[in-house]
Amino acid sequence: QLAGLAVIAFGLWLRFGGVMADFASDKKSPEYFFMGLYVLVGAGALMTTVGFFGCCGAARESQCLLGAFFACLLVIFAAEVTAGVFAFIGKKVAIQEAQKVYEDIYDDYMKNPGGKVNRTIYRYHLALQCCGKDNTEQQMGLPCPENIQMPKASNCLVEIHNVIDANLHLVGIVGIAIAGITIFGMIFSMVLCCVIRNTRDMI
Repeated sequence: QLAGLAVIAFGLWLRFGGVMADFASDKKSPEYFFMGLYVLVGAGALMTTVGFFGCCGAARESQCLLGAFFACLLVIFAAEVTAGVFAFIGKKVAIQEAQKVYEDIYDDYMKNPGGKVNRTIYRYHLALQCCGKDNTEQQMGLPCPENIQMPKASNCLVEIHNVIDANLHLVGIVGIAIAGITIFGMIFSMVLCCVIRNTRDMI
């Protein structure tokens, strides 16, 4: 249950907090990346629910509930492995999608510098601590944050790549950790189930 709640909190933090929240606040958000986070939150909710039934099975010494708990953990484990493979395979697509979002907003700004997109592109620059797509951007009047670190100011597309790559690595680490907990849960549930059965046979 605690692991499930941790996964939910982690998924929601990536979705609504930090740099990625700025991409989500625009209509042109990288849905491919966020779909993975929705799956992560869903898996966490399922783990929390399954954990509750596992506690009930252990408390009531029910082989049926413990068997169902084991089966659910097996399904969750398979889903975690699939999601992890999907995340690593789809990393390139997610990065390209997020970069395309920025390029579309950049092009909109260039067509109409005084429009609504001015605030949007500034928000991205502030979150990513970058400015434009090459070294000449700051001379073109782009809305950029003050005191920006110059080595990072040259290319927002590179920063987008770095941010999503780092976040997906975090997702991978959390997924591996939760998969390990899931394996232990399956082992302990089977051990407990066998102990209950042996105890009843002796009685």
